[in-house]
Amino acid sequence: MVSHNKRFIAALASVAAMGIALSGCGSAGGDTASDGGSTSGEPVEITYMHRLPDSEGMTLVNDIVKKWNDEHPDIQVTATKFDGGASDMIKKLETDVKSGEAPDLAQIGYSELPEVFTKGMLEDVTEEAAKYQDHFAEGPFKLMQVGGKTYGLPQDTGPLVYYYNATAFEELGLSVPTTQDELIESAKKAAEQGKYILSYQADEAGNMFPGLAGASESWYTVENDAWVVNTETAGSSAVASVFQELIDSSAVATSPRWDPSFDASLQDGSLIGTIGAGWEAPLLMDSIGDAQKGQWRVAQLGDWFENGGKSGPDGGSGVAVMKGSEHPAEAMEFLDWFNTQVADLVSQGLVVAASTEAAETPADWSEFYGGQDVMAELATANDNMGEFTYMPGYSAVGAAMKETAAKAVDGSGKVADVFSTAQTTSIETLKNLGLSVAE
Repeated sequence: MVSHNKRFIAALASVAAMGIALSGCGSAGGDTASDGGSTSGEPVEITYMHRLPDSEGMTLVNDIVKKWNDEHPDIQVTATKFDGGASDMIKKLETDVKSGEAPDLAQIGYSELPEVFTKGMLEDVTEEAAKYQDHFAEGPFKLMQVGGKTYGLPQDTGPLVYYYNATAFEELGLSVPTTQDELIESAKKAAEQGKYILSYQADEAGNMFPGLAGASESWYTVENDAWVVNTETAGSSAVASVFQELIDSSAVATSPRWDPSFDASLQDGSLIGTIGAGWEAPLLMDSIGDAQKGQWRVAQLGDWFENGGKSGPDGGSGVAVMKGSEHPAEAMEFLDWFNTQVADLVSQGLVVAASTEAAETPADWSEFYGGQDVMAELATANDNMGEFTYMPGYSAVGAAMKETAAKAVDGSGKVADVFSTAQTTSIETLKNLGLSVAE
């Protein structure tokens, strides 16, 4: 779902190979009939905790669940919305697992899954998940796996794409760059006219930079039961080089993504292009406003950062079966149904992971983006994503990257420092968690 601080797509590390002892209570395994209901004749009760928006105009989660309950009297589901942030929800789930009061199902960001796994909060549902694997795109399905075992099903994704004002590009004689040289040349040409085709978002460094730099080479791997950390890859060097040159040339916008000045630069027409996650499509519509309706488009990233045109993760989450669930099979049966209610989930603003049907572009999206089939473009972006592995405790790394990235704007640091900060913070964080790190 949309979230400002925990929104990653990740190909997760095989941390099970590290022999981490899992904590938490074991599954009680309820007495259920082979066709899904309870042997006692009473309906199986499943609980589901989520953080979906449930805003006005959306198909509410409880209304989606009601359709299931009406059609499945033997498996009844109760959904609860958690109103806090992702990290707060993880803390609550950890407490609930320890006390035996955790929900059967809970929304977990892909970047959070390794840490949740190491804390022993997940139920292995590999056999059940295999039944539904064909209902989801291959990449997102793998994001719910750790060490070759599956702990739930994917719900939404966040591929990086390029948003641009096609009308403004045409007026400047520009087209969407396909190479790094074209990107730099076009950015400088636009800047001569007071326009920016790219934004350096310091507050998004921990989210966007891994997606740009790690699309072709993951930062984190596990070898011989130890984490191998390398955040200073060729892709990282390319990201640092491009943004540093554009900052030095005053050819890139530098407003933080979630600062009002960012929206202002869109509205006044100075920012005419920006990299963003797929789920930002409706957010940018609101930020830009009706004055530029029909002018904007969505495109794939070019080969800008030594990544072959691929992007990495910037958001997304799945739904996991929590440790101690007494009815994992029934929980997974419902979850497969819920996560393939494509139209309903699209109404929640999600870029769905389900492959059972093509998501239809909402009419207001199509109108704003000049009649473009935005959902089809985002589906292409899903297929165009490279792999990226997150480590447990990555939130600390992202926070350090954000702080360092801001220094490149005021001249007290360089963009390359962001990646060296990621390297040292990653190693420190893993060691603080008691995990082995390769020297």
